[in-house]
Amino acid sequence: MDLTANLAALNEKLGVQVDATLLTQALTHRSFAYENGGIPNSERLEFLGDSVLGFVVTEHIYKLLPDLDEGELTKVKNSVVSEKALSVAAKKLGLGDYLRLGKGEERTGGRAKPSLLCDVFESVLGAVLLSAGFEAARQMVETHIFPLLSDPDALRFQSDPKTSILEMAQARSLGAVRYEVTHEGPDHDRRFFATILVGDNHSFAAEGRTKKAAETAAAEIALAELRETSK
Repeated sequence: MDLTANLAALNEKLGVQVDATLLTQALTHRSFAYENGGIPNSERLEFLGDSVLGFVVTEHIYKLLPDLDEGELTKVKNSVVSEKALSVAAKKLGLGDYLRLGKGEERTGGRAKPSLLCDVFESVLGAVLLSAGFEAARQMVETHIFPLLSDPDALRFQSDPKTSILEMAQARSLGAVRYEVTHEGPDHDRRFFATILVGDNHSFAAEGRTKKAAETAAAEIALAELRETSK
């Protein structure tokens, strides 16, 4: 599929007509730009989209969650605009298929990298803003990001699961929270296995590429299961 057809297909998915030059720039990763003579890349549009996203989400959760204080609102916002959340939204739009990547990023699976998907969502949002105005950008956020707010409590926990599990354990008098971590494999391909122990009666296990990732994953599982038992 050529570039013109790509842009037309993406405009149809977005439900808005975005200027071809801006949309092309929004899809151009710096690796592709470098390999093609330093053409404009997505980073300035990403900066713009990030600002729009932050404002729209902040305004929405301020109205949606009137009982939360500033600290709790910040947790919810951070989870909604996180790399994890934005990469999911970008995947649903299929934005990875439209990315213009350098050869190195292409070889290493750049189209599926959460960091690149997060960035391209923001850069496309910036292009929508400049092409069609603020209300069109707001609509993109409402359509693809606001559904994540269907469970604000879960979002609040996910924003910092290791802190949240400590708070939950304290609030429910579940006992001390501690981690046990092991690993296996060579340095260049190591896997970490974390077990989180909550008091004397609860344990949850997960794995990850780093110690922190394994502990965070275990904390997320613990939060989800302990929340379920309280319903």
